[in-house]
Amino acid sequence: MPDDLDKTPGEVTSAVEAPRQGREEQETDAERRRRRAQFLRELNEAKALRDRVQPRRARAARMRQAMRMRTFRW
Repeated sequence: MPDDLDKTPGEVTSAVEAPRQGREEQETDAERRRRRAQFLRELNEAKALRDRVQPRRARAARMRQAMRMRTFRW
């Protein structure tokens, strides 16, 4: 702790963040893709649950999306 007293606040912050940055750099593409796939699965599951719980709102959202697709110009 006495070592931190000699540092400016910026140096203390960077010293705390250094281990976190090293861990992020070591993350492989496969791990990132795995986490992303898990996130997308959970997101789709949450959307499906919301559609089941609020069918009227889900139907309105589908209708709005259909209207956007019909009026979209290539």
